[in-house]
Amino acid sequence: MDPSTDPLAFGQRLQILRTRRGLTRDQLGGLAGKSGSWVKGLETGRLKMPKLEVILALAEALRVRDLADLTGDQSLHVDLFVGPGHPRLAAVKAAVDAWPIATAREAPAIVHVRARLASAWTARHSAPNHREVIGALLPELIRDAQIVVRQADTASERRAAQAVLAEVYSLTQFFVAYQPDSALLWRVAERGLVAAQESEDPYAIGVAAWLATQAHRDTGPGQYDAADAVNRATLDYLEPLLADASYEVLAIAGALTFEAGYTAARRGETGVAWRYWETARAMANELPTGFYDPVTSFSQTIMSAHAVTVAVELRHGGESMRQATAAEAVTIPSRPRRARHRIEEARGYQIAGQPDVALATLEKAHEAAPETIRYNGYAKRIVLEEAESKTPARRRRASQLAVKIGLLAA
Repeated sequence: MDPSTDPLAFGQRLQILRTRRGLTRDQLGGLAGKSGSWVKGLETGRLKMPKLEVILALAEALRVRDLADLTGDQSLHVDLFVGPGHPRLAAVKAAVDAWPIATAREAPAIVHVRARLASAWTARHSAPNHREVIGALLPELIRDAQIVVRQADTASERRAAQAVLAEVYSLTQFFVAYQPDSALLWRVAERGLVAAQESEDPYAIGVAAWLATQAHRDTGPGQYDAADAVNRATLDYLEPLLADASYEVLAIAGALTFEAGYTAARRGETGVAWRYWETARAMANELPTGFYDPVTSFSQTIMSAHAVTVAVELRHGGESMRQATAAEAVTIPSRPRRARHRIEEARGYQIAGQPDVALATLEKAHEAAPETIRYNGYAKRIVLEEAESKTPARRRRASQLAVKIGLLAA
């Protein structure tokens, strides 16, 4: 049965979606702040459909694409963890799917492609409409990077071209993420891994693995082990190289170290999560003060934002607020990364029972990068929940933000 089409009861939909994610009742209950017996009560129909805030917590844990898939209410179509398909998605997909096995077009110089790629990263970090900007650049960049690999004359040239292609796929994954084409996301992630391995470049391999780790983890608890496996294998590969490594390689090792802590926090492993964060912070402190990795954002600056994320994922409201306050003095140079940090802060304030501060923080996220908040399921959940608030001023504020991010019609 397909819970998105068949007329099932809420409990039946919940059970199907839970089993698809590979979660036990106890696991799902824990993620929603409830018990396994409570989940059983919903699934068997002993308990009625819960309030919206609880439904949103379940939807978050289940990573449902559309809230109607869980509720059965076909008037409540809200994309949570999948954002709207960007107008440039089709063109990017066509470039990814192209197969330039034979072409009369001469490949551009690899140094030229590298320069364009660097400019694309700069544009992504500086533009509030970053998806629009990189979506316009990607199709031609993907095609040129593919042709450079195809027309490489020597083994060393081919490895260098594969490193560039891997990084182009990394940029592509940022664009494709949270859009309604999960198959494309995985195709990009896997091609990035293959190109990185062919390049034999430690930085390229680390970045591709960093993104694959995130793709696995964001799929849900059933893929946490896969996320850890990719992460751990890559750290084991990088560790012997670190003594003489460049700052870029040190940074990707630090980023991967934090990702291990991020996944541990998702599991609820408090001590493990904070130990990885401490290790990653020490690694960040070995980098120059102004260093900022253009792909992962790893730097001394980002560690305060990462601390907020760990506290939020562990659902420690007081610690989330403390870390958010400490991070206020930090300026993140990337607009989309700054917006994402504001969203993490808003999650912390929501957990701590301060919804008005959470909404104010989401407004700051929208100012920094509207396209980031529009594609973020956590932000949408907070806005939807507060749009049902019994406090008129809060409900009005949330509704206005919901209109801005496309959740409600103007």
